[in-house]
Amino acid sequence: EKMCWSPAQSSSVAHSSAHWHRSALGPNRNTAGLCPGWKPLLLIIPLRLGINHINPVYIDAFKECFKMPQSLGALGGKPNNAYYFIGFLGNELIYLDPHTTQSFVDSEENGTVDDESFHCQQAPHRMKIMNLDPSVALGFFCKEECDFDNWCSLVQKEILKQQSLRMFELVQKHPPHWPPFIPPTKPEVTTTGAELIESTDKLFELEEEFEILSV
Repeated sequence: EKMCWSPAQSSSVAHSSAHWHRSALGPNRNTAGLCPGWKPLLLIIPLRLGINHINPVYIDAFKECFKMPQSLGALGGKPNNAYYFIGFLGNELIYLDPHTTQSFVDSEENGTVDDESFHCQQAPHRMKIMNLDPSVALGFFCKEECDFDNWCSLVQKEILKQQSLRMFELVQKHPPHWPPFIPPTKPEVTTTGAELIESTDKLFELEEEFEILSV
């Protein structure tokens, strides 16, 4: 939550934390209004839902994630096959193959976009949920703070039900036994493409010299 607030809004983080507590854990959630200091959040949760196969105890909670309005689906698959799951039908998952790529489509002068080739040319595929590899990653998008508050509320209500095993935990405060939370910074690029080409050329020269010496 701290990472989603711009520096100008840092003074309101304490207020937002209290608001999170009220909205996620209590009935009086305020979803009105926009948050000018809130940066949209793309949340990816990597999970391991079993050892060699998915544990059936996680299936209901896993399917509940697709029902959330913040859901972006899930990444996963089975050995040697990676898929993008967008929903489910009964005990089957609906997925797309993410390995088909093409050039981006630019908008026309009148604002229209020729996106015909970006739509599915055939019906999405389906696979039995029990055939899913236990390593998956859930995706969620919270454009506004109210979206995040609503997501927390849904997780508390639908995911963290009283059950023997939970897919993941949602806590109000940073666990004291964890290392201090330090927001990540954008890494600095120290190697340019020219330097990479130059180093590669030097490597080829060394290989040629080695071959000559070997002869």
